[in-house]
Amino acid sequence: MQKLVIEGGKPLEGEIFLHGAKNSALPILAGTLLCDGETVLENCPRLTDVFAACRILTHLGCRCTVQEHTVTVQVRDLCADTIPEVLMQEMRSSIIFLGAVLGRSGSCHLSYPGGCELGPRPIDMHLDALRQMGAHFSVHGGQLDCTVPEGLHGAGIHLPFPSVGATENVMLAAVLAEGRTVLHNAAREPEICDLAAFLRGCGADISGDGESTIVISGVRKLRGSRHTIMPDRIAGVTYLGAAAITGGTLCLRGVSTQPMENMLPVLEQIGCRVFPEPDRLHLLAPRRLRAVPFLRTMPHPGFPTDAQAIFMAMLSLADGVSVLEENIFENRYRHVDALVKMGAKIRVSGRIAVVTGVRSLSGASVAATDLRGGAAMVLAGLGAQGKTEVRQIAHIDRGYEAIEQTLQGVGAKIFRVETAPVSESAGRTDTKTCRIEKK
Repeated sequence: MQKLVIEGGKPLEGEIFLHGAKNSALPILAGTLLCDGETVLENCPRLTDVFAACRILTHLGCRCTVQEHTVTVQVRDLCADTIPEVLMQEMRSSIIFLGAVLGRSGSCHLSYPGGCELGPRPIDMHLDALRQMGAHFSVHGGQLDCTVPEGLHGAGIHLPFPSVGATENVMLAAVLAEGRTVLHNAAREPEICDLAAFLRGCGADISGDGESTIVISGVRKLRGSRHTIMPDRIAGVTYLGAAAITGGTLCLRGVSTQPMENMLPVLEQIGCRVFPEPDRLHLLAPRRLRAVPFLRTMPHPGFPTDAQAIFMAMLSLADGVSVLEENIFENRYRHVDALVKMGAKIRVSGRIAVVTGVRSLSGASVAATDLRGGAAMVLAGLGAQGKTEVRQIAHIDRGYEAIEQTLQGVGAKIFRVETAPVSESAGRTDTKTCRIEKK
């Protein structure tokens, strides 16, 4: 077990190079199953979720090698169509392997996935869409058995909500299906476009990504390719937020500003000055942040739910009253109790959170409840007076690569500390599941 220890109150200053996007890397890793030969993914983040995806790929029969920020996947014939529960429970995004395995082998057996507990995230939408493409499903003791007796075929599908995961599963299932699939009310997130770009590079026929209707015409086969994972826009706004909450300045390198266009105006609204340049972004924080009258999370191109906790931490130290509305996940305010423990003044009623800014926060011992909530606690600790300890940081490691080292590089006093004796093999990646060459 590990924790982060933070000495707050110091403005951050310097440069951070942004790693690849977790939410792009995971569906693309699943997509490598559909490709014959070797696929090379560059700018892939070194995250526990990525390593978990590599273990799933290896279990299914792929050869998966991780070297620094490059993942190489070699696919021949899959030796399995079953993903064990222990692997499925490592990350919520493991459900994305459903469409890929079905598309490759015509059958798939898996348990319900794990990951952050953000309230009900039913996979019914995924299953209903895949049923329209010819898939059959049955559940036995928590095990989901999926078959395609007559093969996957194209269909006209309308999602009741623009779910990112359901959109990705349909795309992965449709690229090798017979005929044309037209997906209406599709998710429009930049990570969807990155997945589509990867699949097109492998020979897929996809158009309309980034819009609400995506058209996929099935092809006979896909070939391995080389692809660079897009920068992580949520990690990017997290580090910009770290500079903002400490009154610092930051240059974010390796970033594309277009995917962040739904967040940068909010940073300016709270008083930050943002200067975009090709491949980099500069932020200059004010002495005191300003409140935001109303901030609502919505599917892209709206304000992302993944950034809600990050901005709540900043708004806790802003002048004035901010009102936030969470419209994506029911349990996305689980970080509020920790912020209140540190001195924040926040009132939650259903989907609405009212944040009254305070003059200062005080360091405290808190526990990360999920990935983005944990990141919010790190930001609050950086902006607080005194020492903050953040426990249960495995949540944070799912989406931020060596967050303490990244922040140390711009002047933060933050350290990773062992909280209990660990076995000799703790933290070691099982070489039987994937080969990872450490830095």
